[in-house]
Amino acid sequence: MTLFERTATAPISWGVCEMPGWGFQLPVEAVLTEMSSAGFTHTELGSLGYLPTDPGDLRAVLELHKLSLLGGFVPLVLHDPLLAEDSLASAAESAALIAGGGGRFFVTCVVSHLDDWRQEPLADHEWQIVADALAEVGRVASDHGLTQALHAHFGCLVETAEEAERILEISNTALVLDTAHFLLGGADVLDMTKRYLDRIALVHIKDVDLGIAAQVMAGELSLMEGVQRGLFPPLGQGGLPITEIVDLLEKTGRDLWYVLEQDAAISEDDPSAVARLRFDARQSIDFLRSLEPVLAGAGTSQNQ
Repeated sequence: MTLFERTATAPISWGVCEMPGWGFQLPVEAVLTEMSSAGFTHTELGSLGYLPTDPGDLRAVLELHKLSLLGGFVPLVLHDPLLAEDSLASAAESAALIAGGGGRFFVTCVVSHLDDWRQEPLADHEWQIVADALAEVGRVASDHGLTQALHAHFGCLVETAEEAERILEISNTALVLDTAHFLLGGADVLDMTKRYLDRIALVHIKDVDLGIAAQVMAGELSLMEGVQRGLFPPLGQGGLPITEIVDLLEKTGRDLWYVLEQDAAISEDDPSAVARLRFDARQSIDFLRSLEPVLAGAGTSQNQ
C-alpha cells in the first residue's frame, strides 16, 4: 500500500474534537462527505457520540460514504484507584464500539477529569498506578482484537516529553506518535521517533507553526486559541521535519498507519470554514503524495 493509502483522517480536521468546550461541530453528513471526496478511505471515531454508538449503525453510516473505521481516541482517568472500575467499564464500552465498527486501534489519552482536561503533574506514586491501569486497558483492547497505543497530549496527564518517556520506561504500552503534541510537550520529535521507533503503533501526523506553538507552550494562548490562529498548518508548511520523520518511519518496512490531523476549531457563524478546511486538507494530501516517489527513490518499501 502506498503512503496515502495508509493515511486516515479524523473528525478533528473538520472541527469535531474530544476536548470539552471545543468549537462548533459540523453535521456528520457534511464531515463524512468531505472526507470521502478528499479521497480518504478510513477515519478515526472522533468524540464519543458524534458518530453512531451502535456498531452496526456506525458501519452503515461509514459505508454510505465508502469509509472504514481505523480506530478511536479514548480519554480515560487512570491515576485514581477509586475510579478504576468505572474507567475499565468505559474502556470496555469504547473497545466494543471500535471493534464492532471495524477499527483496529484503541488510542488511550490519560486525562485528569473527563469533563475538564487539565495538566496536573502526577505524584510519584501515581505513575505506577497509571502504568498498571494502561496494562489493564491494553488487555481490554486486546480482548476485542484491538491494539492499544498511548497518546501523549497537550493539556493531559502525559503531556511533556519527560512524562512520555517516564511512562514508556515503566510500562509496555505502545505509542501513538503525534508529531505536533510531542513538539508542544517540548520534545525533539525526530529524536523521539528514532528512540522509540519500535514502540510506535500509529502515527498522528500534523505540522506546526513554531511561533504560535511557542505562545501556546508559554501559556499566552490556549490550545484552541492557537488552533484558531493557525497552529497546525498543512503538512510541509510548518516547522517540523515531516519528510525526515516519515522517511524514518517508512524505512522500518512496517506499513504503519497514519492519521492526518489538522486540528480545527470553527465558529458557527463562519460560512467559509468548510472551504478553508477542505483547501488545507488537500494541500496536506498533495504533500503526502509528493513524498511517495521520494521515499520510493530512497529505497523505502511501499508495498505490503
